[in-house]
Parts: sequence; C-alpha cells; structure tokens
Amino acid sequence: MGTVSKGTFDVKLTPVPMTEGVGVATLARQTVAKHWSGDLEGTSAGEMLAAMSPVKGSAGYVAVERVTGTLHGKRGSFVLQHTGVMTRGAPSLVVTVVPDTGTDELAGMTGTLKIIIEGGKHFYELEYSLSGAAPGS
Repeated sequence: MGTVSKGTFDVKLTPVPMTEGVGVATLARQTVAKHWSGDLEGTSAGEMLAAMSPVKGSAGYVAVERVTGTLHGKRGSFVLQHTGVMTRGAPSLVVTVVPDTGTDELAGMTGTLKIIIEGGKHFYELEYSLSGAAPGS
C-alpha cells in the first residue's frame, strides 16, 4: 500500500464547441481547471470528452489533466487520466496517474485517485508511491 493523501478540490468546467458525432449519442468537450487543497496543494488543467446516451443515466467520459503543486511537501507535477462510465445510473470511475509523468520531487510517481462528492463538495483520496526517477532520466 502506498501513501494516501486526502483533501478537497474545486472544479471549473468550460464547454468547448465541437462537431457532433454520428448517431444518437450527444458528444461534448470541456476544458477542466481545478484548485486542490489538503495534502495536495496546487492546480490542474486538462480536457474532457464525454458522450451522453439517449438512455437516461447512461454516459461516458475520458479526461487528461496535468496537476502542478506540492504533494505532502514534495514539489512537482504529474498527469491524471480519467475513464468514467455510467450505466443507467450506476457509476464506474478509474483515475490513474499516467506512468512516468511525475516531475521534480514527484518523479517515478504511480497511483490512483478516488473522487468523492458529498453535499455538492468534491473530495479526493490519492493513493500513490514514489519509486524515484524514471528510467533514462
């Protein structure tokens, strides 16, 4: 088991115009901007693509964001990849640290992020490990 960091984040999603795809699903694109507080202090920016089914409660999204700041006092950046699916209201979400994207004191970082939404507020639990610098760096 790795180190666990916890805290909150604020998120701002900004729609970006895109050409609709073929079929009955609605496609959407948004930029993502977050401010992280707690064991992770910093900001992130990224992009999200989503598809909403005509069936209520069914959708999917993918997103990639670069997080920059300090994690338990260690400075650097890393990239998170989101893969989310909702099947008729049943959610499934996996958020992973992209391998070998950690920089500076976060080089060699691996991990997963859990997002919790309660009372309209966003919380995170990031379980991670630092194995040192990536090969070839």
